Amino acid sequence: MEETTINVLLVDDHEMVRIGLAAVLSTEEDIEVVGEASSGQEGIRLALEYRPDVVLMDLVMEGMDGIETTRRLLQQHPDCKVIVLTSFIDDEKIYPVIEAGAFSYLLKTSRAAEIAQAIRSAMKGQSVLESQVASKLMNRFRQPKQAAQPHEELTDREMEVLRLIAAGKSNQDVADELFIGVKTVKFHVTNILAKLGVEDRTQAAIYAFKNGLAE
Repeated sequence: MEETTINVLLVDDHEMVRIGLAAVLSTEEDIEVVGEASSGQEGIRLALEYRPDVVLMDLVMEGMDGIETTRRLLQQHPDCKVIVLTSFIDDEKIYPVIEAGAFSYLLKTSRAAEIAQAIRSAMKGQSVLESQVASKLMNRFRQPKQAAQPHEELTDREMEVLRLIAAGKSNQDVADELFIGVKTVKFHVTNILAKLGVEDRTQAAIYAFKNGLAE
């Protein structure tokens, strides 16, 4: 049975990196580099032209970075597998690019054989994460979620009403300032008290001051 060739696009703004990757991947019989892009914009254009199976994506590039390039590329070519190949392992890089749709995350210190295997694994639907990246992701999901604060349940309008209450405004004052009826203000006040778990306007005002919601 003839082995299927995996078409790969390289996106990296360093020419020597692209040359090195193309050289090592050319020794793999089942992998073919079909194009090289020196920027995110060019990467998207070539991906639409060549329809590669896998894209090796750098993260830090002039102009459009790898995160935005990944997001836009996958919007137009969703069947492609993006493998991040970068020198960076910062949280602000890892989480956004994975949320953008990156399939695997490798460092440029990875051996040629590891990169080639990650490409093959991607075609089998198997993600490969550098060990430090995997640890960061696991730790992030292990962190307990903090309970939502009562005021986070308030609508934007209810927040406006609460701030005016804390400023000592009467229902009529609130109605005049927000251009709504007094009955509507009373309705919002009732909801605010219920959501904050307080009994009256004074307690609502105290809550607002304690939580930095009012001056």
